Amino acid sequence: MRKSVVFKNNHLYYLDQTKLPRFRIYRECRNIKEGYHAIKELKVRGAPLIGVFAAYCMCISARKFKGRKSDFMAYLKDTALYLSGSRPTAVNLSWAIERIMRVASKNSNESVDALKSIILKEAGRIHREDIRLCANMAKEGLKLIHTNDVILTHCNTGFLAASGEGTALAVIYAAAKKYRSIKVYVDETRPLLQGARLSSWELRESGIDTTLITDNTAAYLMQKKIIDKILVGADRIAKNGDTANKIGTYSLAVLAKFHKIPFYVVAPLTSFDINIGKGEYIPIEQRSPDEIRKVLGKVWIAPEKVKVYNPAFDVTPHKLITAIVTDKGIIRPPFKRNIKRILTAVR
Repeated sequence: MRKSVVFKNNHLYYLDQTKLPRFRIYRECRNIKEGYHAIKELKVRGAPLIGVFAAYCMCISARKFKGRKSDFMAYLKDTALYLSGSRPTAVNLSWAIERIMRVASKNSNESVDALKSIILKEAGRIHREDIRLCANMAKEGLKLIHTNDVILTHCNTGFLAASGEGTALAVIYAAAKKYRSIKVYVDETRPLLQGARLSSWELRESGIDTTLITDNTAAYLMQKKIIDKILVGADRIAKNGDTANKIGTYSLAVLAKFHKIPFYVVAPLTSFDINIGKGEYIPIEQRSPDEIRKVLGKVWIAPEKVKVYNPAFDVTPHKLITAIVTDKGIIRPPFKRNIKRILTAVR
């Protein structure tokens, strides 16, 4: 099953990504607390997928409501507030929750049972839309790829991070189908190794020529003129094009600029946050110190009490980005003007 989130017969299932690549385990999300922890603990991850999963989590929580109609909207708001706190950086989380809340508020005169049905239909629409967005990004991004390209990517941006084929990896999948000669280098992506555990697994499952490297090796590959392009995803994009993505993305962008290598961000328009003017205002999630003190929470590799600074994301300034591939086209500099133009056109 090439799906990371499945809603079937009123039950919500997710692929536990913390168990990959050794085990492919699907778990059921039975309540909002389990949904919160699935997101917080990265069992479900990737900005687009988090949004879809959160929408269904809202429905699972709503289904458990047994009180009076007059209390339902307050209950839903409390659920939304709680779930929104699971991960602060990925804007798709709050976007999907707000969309569920809007449709509920718009239909607040309906019965509780009707409202439960209405928000479930909205979650289904969010899910189907995400699949289409992935296909559109792949189509747009393919315009930037050529035969024999060697591509470097970071973290995981494939079907494990979205409902469809993903964002940056979706472009790579499309290119591999067209050219057959694409080669991909994958950063391991410390400290949780999403590149090593997830992207390299995905790419090999798809039959793509894939080489795993340490994060420290990327600069050497660029110096040796091995890399043609860099493709990454995004968790939140500010109004001016500044992009928050997995920690280590910024350093790749700096290296790419120095070595004159195109640096492309691939993200749906749902990952844009026009309420944030520039990247310095994007909230950056701080993760547990033990993610660095231990390897995958098991083997100690540092002193138990050593201080740790562990941001999950960094922000790449728009000046380092060659272009942003979206589901509605490719955005090039000047980003602030062109982002506004494309967002206005789709409203």
